[in-house]
Amino acid sequence: MSEPQPIYLDYNATTPLAPEVTEAIAPCLGPLFGNPSSPHRYGIAARRAVERARDQVAAFLGCASGEVVFTSNGTESNNMAIKGMAGAYSKRQHIITTAIEHPATLEPCAYLAERGYEITVLPVDATGLVDPEDVARVMRDDTLLVSVMHANNEVGTVQPIAEIAEVAHARGALVHTDAAQSAGKLDVQVERLGVDLLSLAGHKLYAPKGVGALYIREGVRLSKTMHGAGHEGNRRASTENLIGIVGFGAACELAADGLATHAAHMGAMRDRLQAGLVAGAGDTRVNGHPSQRLPNTLSIGFRGLDAEDLLVALFDTVAASAGAACHSNEVTVSAVLRAMGVPFEYARGTLRFSVGRMTTEDEIDRAIGHVCDAVREVRGE
Repeated sequence: MSEPQPIYLDYNATTPLAPEVTEAIAPCLGPLFGNPSSPHRYGIAARRAVERARDQVAAFLGCASGEVVFTSNGTESNNMAIKGMAGAYSKRQHIITTAIEHPATLEPCAYLAERGYEITVLPVDATGLVDPEDVARVMRDDTLLVSVMHANNEVGTVQPIAEIAEVAHARGALVHTDAAQSAGKLDVQVERLGVDLLSLAGHKLYAPKGVGALYIREGVRLSKTMHGAGHEGNRRASTENLIGIVGFGAACELAADGLATHAAHMGAMRDRLQAGLVAGAGDTRVNGHPSQRLPNTLSIGFRGLDAEDLLVALFDTVAASAGAACHSNEVTVSAVLRAMGVPFEYARGTLRFSVGRMTTEDEIDRAIGHVCDAVREVRGE
């Protein structure tokens, strides 16, 4: 008999392939193997599959197909947006971002800072929200780009991107948002968000790993960050990842068709988990905005405990992520929790649980029991 698998509550880290995505990519593992740049029938069939996927992603975002560029992941999309903007608009050398961004945004900004760009890193409030007035306060005539994630990957707080975009555009700056975590959970139509650039990651959306996309509003210039041949409209050199792209297109179509249903299900599962842990695990603190939060994300701190100890206790029963790590007997709290000012006694014991479309009530109820047992075990009760 096979060993029972842990309950998977780490969908923000990665998602399994949706069955519909697995079905869509199956031909790419067999007859649909051609190089999309080849002029013969095999290549033409592959090119048609790529362009169909591009249409699916564009429909998901509410943009033109020519505004979608396929990349290898969300990290590349962020790098392409931030460094590509800097290369194309070199006369403006001020960039605004926030203290809770993913390293895939903060590291490209740091790279540019080493090359003379001035980076303003905005704070957030105790719920993880960015204040659009703070953006307005630091805007300058030479501000090139405002890059603010749509929703935070750790605590789930959703940012007022449309308001931030309005502030930035009033001063002639462009706006980029990392929507890797929000896609498939929230509306990411680019016109409603008001953004000029938007990053997506396939493996957060029930598509394969190794594929992403960058929306680039028509008229926005980017310098190339991947040099070689003229793929993706001469914006990114590299033979297209046919399997990933076809799967990504199918995943976007699936997400668009079931957005409201999926969000409602995930919200119900998240709320059930939160209620059970708050009631049964003793002294806890829920991190993130109480209402402006991803429907699937629960960041919860267990006072006085170490997150890594809890994950060890949960290893065979529940898969989750930690908000703090212990190195050489020194606890390092995540930059997001530090920026929010989460008290150390809760931050050190913070776990992130993220549910998905496949999560069931039975799994949530069993997970509540396992987590409460782990808390009591680590506390020595």
